[in-house]
Amino acid sequence: MRAVDALILARMQSDVPVIPMLAEHLIAAGGKRLRPMLTVAAARACGATGAIDAPLKLAAAVEFIHTATLLHDDVVDTSDLRRGKVAAHLIWGAPSSVLVGDFLFARAFELMVETDQMRALGILAKASGVISEGEVLQLTRAHDLNLDRDTYLQIISAKTAELFAAAAEAGAVGVGADEAAVTALRAYGLNLGLAFQLADDALDYGGASETLGKNAGDDFNEGKATLPLLLAVARTRGREDAFWDRTISKGQRTPDDFRRARELVIGTGALGATLDTAGEFADLAKAALSVLPPSDWRDALESLADFAVSRAA
Repeated sequence: MRAVDALILARMQSDVPVIPMLAEHLIAAGGKRLRPMLTVAAARACGATGAIDAPLKLAAAVEFIHTATLLHDDVVDTSDLRRGKVAAHLIWGAPSSVLVGDFLFARAFELMVETDQMRALGILAKASGVISEGEVLQLTRAHDLNLDRDTYLQIISAKTAELFAAAAEAGAVGVGADEAAVTALRAYGLNLGLAFQLADDALDYGGASETLGKNAGDDFNEGKATLPLLLAVARTRGREDAFWDRTISKGQRTPDDFRRARELVIGTGALGATLDTAGEFADLAKAALSVLPPSDWRDALESLADFAVSRAA
């Protein structure tokens, strides 16, 4: 991961000063680096030893894709915080944030081409398109209290889990793993991503800003219909319809509304149900690894699936 970080630092440089400044603001803020870590760990879990040049470049590309989507998301959502720091668009403006995101996408594809791994390039290129589709679908259904569970899972599968899946799949492909391992690692990444996003949804109502790297309640205050909220709406049907309609559908929120929404999400068991669903996807992720030979790397990937959920418990 030190090698990946060094590659990220080198490739985000530009003669246009605002580009590395803005990129470093977000990238240097830390983050868990889960997605590029998945690429490297998948390569090792498939038995790769020694130098793994292609997976390292693919891992850096994955982080650039992820960072680009964050820059774009924060502009769309008008978010105030990202990874515990002031969102880039509030410092440099929305146009610069969007264009630097585009620059990072371009850098990601340069790295992919350098690996001469056309299949891996195809995997990550397709993922970039799926992520965009997921973001647009979420945008069109953002305040929809009639959003069903399956459609919500479709949204987070595209906008979040797809990059987890592609990161793991590309790592396996990058070291020439057999088809069974490639398929298994894609399934692992997809289910891990679903577990991770559902835990994030739960954290918005049950966590603290220090844990989230953003303000608790951001999803609610942006009117996002996430699974904890949708479950709470369903479980308070007929009693709290006016509250949910005003705060989510109409976007008329007061400073005290999040406290009430949080009480309803927790009190109805919607928070616990969301974490239970996250746990189910984490179990599916671990089960997918059974085709891989036993190793410390496989154990680490299993532990990562547990971590994705336990951080919100």
